[in-house]
Amino acid sequence: MSHSRPMESMDASLSASAFAKISAIAEDEAGLFLPKSKHTMVAARLGRRLARLALSDYDEYLTLISDPTSRERRRMVAALTTNVSKFFRESHHFDHLKQVVLPPLIAEARSGGRIRIWSAGCANGQEAISIAISIHEICPEAHQLDIRILGTDIDPAVIRFAELATYHRSMMSGLSDQRIDHFFQADVSAQSYRLHPEVAQMLIFRELNLHGHWPMPGRFDVIFCRNVVIYFGQNHQDQLWARFHGKLRRRGLLFIGHSERVPAQCGFALDGGCHTLYRRSDLSD
Repeated sequence: MSHSRPMESMDASLSASAFAKISAIAEDEAGLFLPKSKHTMVAARLGRRLARLALSDYDEYLTLISDPTSRERRRMVAALTTNVSKFFRESHHFDHLKQVVLPPLIAEARSGGRIRIWSAGCANGQEAISIAISIHEICPEAHQLDIRILGTDIDPAVIRFAELATYHRSMMSGLSDQRIDHFFQADVSAQSYRLHPEVAQMLIFRELNLHGHWPMPGRFDVIFCRNVVIYFGQNHQDQLWARFHGKLRRRGLLFIGHSERVPAQCGFALDGGCHTLYRRSDLSD
């Protein structure tokens, strides 16, 4: 029986040269911007990857991720980003969604139209599910209409988790007892909750690199991309805003994080004075 040395690799030193090469690969793979100030963070997070792979140093790791087809490149990006996820995080966005954005869209759907919403960087799925719950609360028959919510993330592990739509009770913060009782089925023995099938059927989860090819053929009414773009360099940020613009229907809405801003030249205008809500500008149509 062979014995690996997973814990020894935790002590591997990340040299300035290796850090620079990793930074370049992360930017090439996913547009990530890793300044020198992130050296300690990168060493800590990728040290765990070395341990898991039983690699002794970063030269071995670089050999592995230098192959553009390596799945480890995606896993590296996932390790270097933070999957902070919570139901109804930044609740004012969902209040606005229910009170202002959804009513006219639902009226269209009830008349035979369709609603398409994208949760980009969906992590464990709570954001996409929060959107679905918001829709059901004002349109109980939503599962019978042409309404779909797409959740995407670069990390295949969180996508697999989101597809299960099952959460331990420790992950249910942000949900009232009333919402839990109405939209989830409890498994007392497992201390977990599974999303009701009528809500779950509106959701589609897919692995997607925002920096790569987008296979979705149609346009969206609303895109949520909150606290994701902050990981990218300025050029990649501007490219992403432009791509979101092209993926929105006329007058479509983009929700972003509180520390993010969309430059005016990217074809968006602030909606209602909220600095985290942008509408695709009519001037560009």
